[in-house]
Amino acid sequence: MNNKITVIRPRPKWQLINIREILEFSELFYIFSWRDIKVRYKQTILGILWAILQPLLSMIIFTIFFGNFAKIPSDGLPYPVFVLLGLIFWGYFSSSLSRASTVFIDNENLIKKVYFPREILLFSTVITAFIDFLISFFLFIIVALFYNIPFNFLFLSMVFLSILISALASTGLGLLVASINIKYRDVRYIIPFFLQLMIFITPVIYPLSIVRPSFQFVLSMNPMAGVINSLRSSLATNSISDKNSLFISILSSLIIFLIGMIYFRKTERYFADLI
Repeated sequence: MNNKITVIRPRPKWQLINIREILEFSELFYIFSWRDIKVRYKQTILGILWAILQPLLSMIIFTIFFGNFAKIPSDGLPYPVFVLLGLIFWGYFSSSLSRASTVFIDNENLIKKVYFPREILLFSTVITAFIDFLISFFLFIIVALFYNIPFNFLFLSMVFLSILISALASTGLGLLVASINIKYRDVRYIIPFFLQLMIFITPVIYPLSIVRPSFQFVLSMNPMAGVINSLRSSLATNSISDKNSLFISILSSLIIFLIGMIYFRKTERYFADLI
């Protein structure tokens, strides 16, 4: 009789992520992701339609108050298209971060009893938020076609790049916040307030062009600022109006991801004791 022996060794300090180990637990990753999707829509009246209604209603409200009353410019796009594009990408980032902030606390029984790469739990929340994003993006396509907005190759390329940047930033910040939340449980109450403030320093309801140049660099340090700004300009003009802000977004998302992974690796060994 052959018995399989699994030897668990500590990772080298320089190794932030073990791709081989994550691939070995890929089935567990699919299970967590599917579980999160089912839990999200379990016992809901409208089910998956919530992923459409939330950005749609927000678009209508922002269009009425900011597009019509406040007359905020929309950089050559109809304001509903302009604001909806910002809302769905901001929604992906904020939803991923919000779910990630409590992922280790919510799965404390698994963390205490079974060994597996803990980051899989957080990666599954990002995938769950991505499902909502795809549904919301389908709504955006319908709205854009209604306003006769053509899609170009640059915009479609920017969509894929923006998804990657958003996922990196939300994963890194999620790892950082979720790790801190293990020790300081009041973090879960700070995150919703933090996200409410962040939407106003992210060009979701206004274009980056109306901000004074001296503040544009500061706002561009928010990875979602360059993402949303570049998406809009690529759709409206088939060009990137501010390549610097896009470059800063890419750089800041990589830095956030690295900081999150480093802090997670330093604190991971204490999770079972503190949780």
